[in-house]
Order: sequence, then C-alpha cells, then structure tokens
Amino acid sequence: MAIKVYKRNTAARRNMSIIKPDQVTDKAPEKKLIVGLKKRAGRSNGKIAVRHKGGGHKRRYRKVDFKQQKFGVPGRIHAIERDPNRSALIALIYYKDGAKSYVLATEKMKVDQEIVSAENAPIEDGNRTKMGNIPTGTIVSNVELLAGKGGQLARSAGSGASVMSTDDDMTHLKLMSGEIRLISNECYATIGQVSKFEHNARRIGKAGRARHMGRRPAVRGSAMNPVDHPHGGGEGCQPIGLKYPKTPWGRPALGVRTRRKGKQSDQYVVKSRHNK
Repeated sequence: MAIKVYKRNTAARRNMSIIKPDQVTDKAPEKKLIVGLKKRAGRSNGKIAVRHKGGGHKRRYRKVDFKQQKFGVPGRIHAIERDPNRSALIALIYYKDGAKSYVLATEKMKVDQEIVSAENAPIEDGNRTKMGNIPTGTIVSNVELLAGKGGQLARSAGSGASVMSTDDDMTHLKLMSGEIRLISNECYATIGQVSKFEHNARRIGKAGRARHMGRRPAVRGSAMNPVDHPHGGGEGCQPIGLKYPKTPWGRPALGVRTRRKGKQSDQYVVKSRHNK
C-alpha cells in the first residue's frame, strides 16, 4: 500500500494525497451483492437534523456479511475491492458450496487465499472463530458484542483489538481507544487487523473533494450572529465569551461525556478509555 502525493501544480493539488492499496483487484462489484442506496443526508421530514451532510457522489451499497455464519465451509478470496460506504477494503468470497459474499478484508488478505469460519478454525489471518479459542496477544477485528448478532467492534480501516486474557466464560479485550472490555467466549471474531491502516494519512486537499464525499461546509459558531449560535456576535475575531463552548442549541460541547450513566453494559467495561 502506498500514499500518492500529487504535484503542487495547482492550489487544490498542493495538499492532496490518496491511498493506493496494493492488493485491490481490478474488478467490477458483484451485481447480486449490491443494492441501491437512497440518500437521506441527515434530514428528518426534509429538515436538517444532522449538520454538514448532503450531496456526494451516487453510491451503491455492498451487502457485507458481518456474521459469517457459514461454519465449516471453506471460502476462497476471489477479489479485494474498495467500498465507497466504508473506510476499509472488502473481500469477495467464493464458498465451496457455491455461495458468494462480501466480508471485511484484513491487512494480510490476498487473492486466492482460503479462509474459514468455524468454532475451532486455525489461528490464521482472515479466519473467524470463537473468542474463547483465540490465544492471548492475538489481534482481532469485526468482534461480536452479542453471540450471533454479527461483528460490531473494530470494523473501521486499520482498527483492531488485542486479546489480553481468557477466563472460563469471558475474554478481556483491549480496544484501540484504551478501553478494556469483557467479551463472551461464545462471540466470534476475525483474526487480524482491518485493512487500509494508512486511511487517516490521506489529505483531502480541496473543498470539492469533500463535497464529493457528502460533506457540506462547516461554519464556525464564532463567525455567526448571536441569533444563530451562542458563540456568535462581537466585532471582528472575538472569543466566545463563555466559560465553556456550547452547541448551537446551548448545551455543553467539546470534552463532555455523552455516555448515559448506569448503562447496562457498564458491567462489561473493566477499564474506561478515559482512565489512561
């Protein structure tokens, strides 16, 4: 995988770079595994509910199998593709029973590699098995929180979680945020780190490229009028004039914890990501 930095021949290209993964296959997406994607863009009944979203290039959704419940059926990686709906790469799997599916690609996946999802699958990159059978120190991804629900943790580009220890019923899993969490030994996880770890190293470079990605302009609150934002008003470049930053609706912002106190899943958090 390489990072291509453009020549500085225009103002837009001066700070632009793209990620060029080596393992991507030159192949059109599988027709039976794509569906149309209707744009909602943060609107509720036509009104903006989430700011800074809208427009963007037309996309088709790839139906990614986060459960991988074809247990014991080996599959061969036919192609590795980009997915416009997520930061990681996806792999097209041809199973021996004739089925096809997309799965999240790990960093070491290659075309023609054979993978399998099973309770006692070999501890090899791309295979999927139960947490209770994974050795300490192994990097895993696409981890289930509830057995059979499908992977929910460590799914974005370059992410992975480390298995710290395994007890009779639960596994101690350390996430990239620093949080240590208990996961049931019956939950499944994929061996290996998610592909495209250089994703955050890219530089968008120009506003037009951000618009193609579905991002609308973000205006600073301090540049607005007082009627539009709590930070607004004042002559020239003035400070916000408040003890702490606020959202446009007057609630505390920046650094405020939003997790609900007494949440049911708190019992599974051994160490919070805030306790460095």
